Amino acid sequence: MDREAYRNCCSLVKIPRQSYEQFWSSHFVDYIDKKLSYSKFFKRYLLPNHPCMFSRRFTEDWKCRKQWVSEEGKPNFQKLLQEFDETPVPVANCNAKEYNANPKQVMPFKEFIHYWKEYIQNGHSSPKGCLYLKDWHMSRDFPEHNVYTTPVFFSSDWLNEYWDTLEVDDYRFVYMGPKGSWTPFHADVFRSYSWSANICGRKKWLLYPPGQEEFLRDTHGNLPYDVTSAEMRDRGLFPHSEEACQPLEIIQEAGEIIFVPSGWHHQVYNLEDTISINHNWLNGCNIDIMWQFLQSELSSVQKEINEWRNTMDSWHQHCQVIMKACSGINYGEFASFLKIIADNRMAFLNACSSGDSSDYPRHLSEILTTLGPYHAAFDLQRVANIIECLLCNEDFKRLDHSTLTLQPETMLQQIRDTIQSTRGQHLLYQE
Repeated sequence: MDREAYRNCCSLVKIPRQSYEQFWSSHFVDYIDKKLSYSKFFKRYLLPNHPCMFSRRFTEDWKCRKQWVSEEGKPNFQKLLQEFDETPVPVANCNAKEYNANPKQVMPFKEFIHYWKEYIQNGHSSPKGCLYLKDWHMSRDFPEHNVYTTPVFFSSDWLNEYWDTLEVDDYRFVYMGPKGSWTPFHADVFRSYSWSANICGRKKWLLYPPGQEEFLRDTHGNLPYDVTSAEMRDRGLFPHSEEACQPLEIIQEAGEIIFVPSGWHHQVYNLEDTISINHNWLNGCNIDIMWQFLQSELSSVQKEINEWRNTMDSWHQHCQVIMKACSGINYGEFASFLKIIADNRMAFLNACSSGDSSDYPRHLSEILTTLGPYHAAFDLQRVANIIECLLCNEDFKRLDHSTLTLQPETMLQQIRDTIQSTRGQHLLYQE
């Protein structure tokens, strides 16, 4: 049964829409095997924050699906070694626990492939443990390779747009791991979306809708490392675990792409020797979730060092420094992030009116042109909404605004002026 048929059945027996939509998103995932417009993906999955799976037809033209995979559908070690050889790569040990993650080391790519081949020959076991190449910035290290193309559904990507502008980092990754490698229970960075494409191999995903993770906390308030472990049934350690819903279990085949929505905690297993490509991304549909996450992160820092609040003149500044160290971003950088996103869209909308597109990079121009002026106006409105929230936030007010690249009142007015002056352009697109 697809979602439309399910809705019709629920309507016939007069089940409230909110109830049946929540049940569907907690128990089923849509499988997309035919042409889907961006606007339908936007309305059905991005805005409602629902997961879905794209069939292998969406990746069949990728070079890596041909070059990195043998005729038997296995990793093509010979070809991979030719391409990456001595490249240093991050490798995690799935058999070791460091806090709530796996410890990592950096090793030459060829050393990891040598280990992987031995691991397979030894019946998928090794005295070195189960090693997993993960979070490798392959696209950043080898920009000329072009072995895949980001699907249009995931192209409104503020996170990588921001880091590409700074030329410092990105959130585009390659994962390579043997059968049995896995990723512990977590939600994605900044509560971003993620998409993950299996180049070869199979994965099992366990996903929990937002809020369910609260039932899985231990008596100290910590989230579990492994939601499948026997200790989860110990009411003395995890007093509310039985109240959590069963996870949405998804098997992802070779070539398929899974869309993981914001704030969905998950745990992932490689059922076979697997290579995958992963992006974390944010946009106007989930920027409010990121803002909620940042407020929660700052609140946690403030609670941790609350005893020094009255003894430090710069206590609030120190909280921002600690937040940046722990979370990778603080309120000041978040403001810079919003400014870059807004500036790019205002330049685009003004270019739509003037016909001059020289003010922003070509690759960004192509993305914004594909999505259109109405989408850019939507983005600007979402940025404006968050800036309004910042202006009302007491912790943001305490920042030294003279050091910020974003002057919120000025930016807010610029956004409003741009939306108003280009209104005809994006209304025309909407029609």
